[in-house]
Amino acid sequence: MADSRQYVVIGLGQFGTAVAETLLGMGYEVLGIDNDADIVQSLSTRLTHVVQLDAEDASALQRMGLANYDVVFVTLRDLQSSIICALSLKEMGCRYLVVKANSTNHAKILEKLGVEKVVLPERDMGVRIAHSIASSSLLDYIDMSPEYSIAEVVAPEQFYGKRLRDLDMRNKYNLNIIAINHEKKINVTPSAEDRIWSGDVLVVVGSKKDIAKLEE
Repeated sequence: MADSRQYVVIGLGQFGTAVAETLLGMGYEVLGIDNDADIVQSLSTRLTHVVQLDAEDASALQRMGLANYDVVFVTLRDLQSSIICALSLKEMGCRYLVVKANSTNHAKILEKLGVEKVVLPERDMGVRIAHSIASSSLLDYIDMSPEYSIAEVVAPEQFYGKRLRDLDMRNKYNLNIIAINHEKKINVTPSAEDRIWSGDVLVVVGSKKDIAKLEE
């Protein structure tokens, strides 16, 4: 078990099932909830717990004690069900909600409800694909907010042999290196004395404009 965190996934369609099984594979306990009896039955041996429940039934959600879980994912396909479920979960005091939105307007409503993390899968994947194809030096790209991102960038030649201290990324590029992938070994706690070599991949965090400058 990675740690004691517990997750809930409400809505076990393709996206929700992928989230639930990924979390389970990482060693976390996962409670799956769906209104479809066939889906619940098919996942009964694949998740920690699976329950058939109407996500719009606030009292039923309350009885499940969802406020005691660390993170609740809402990945419902129906717009009305998603909004009603998110509202109920916020009112019962759930710690952290991650809700899949089906459109920009849906996302705006969820943000107004105070949802901690709103995910637009098609938009987010589109951004990552566009960045990865448009830039030969950018391997992966994750939106954190409208302004900030985490990106994997192939180390430019001028970095070769230099220590992180010498590069002074924060002052020169306004970026932070949070990990280095060297020969398929990932250093997640790079020190100021670590050097950059040919073929290294830098995991950087910062504003999108500063990441774009580094790519150039």
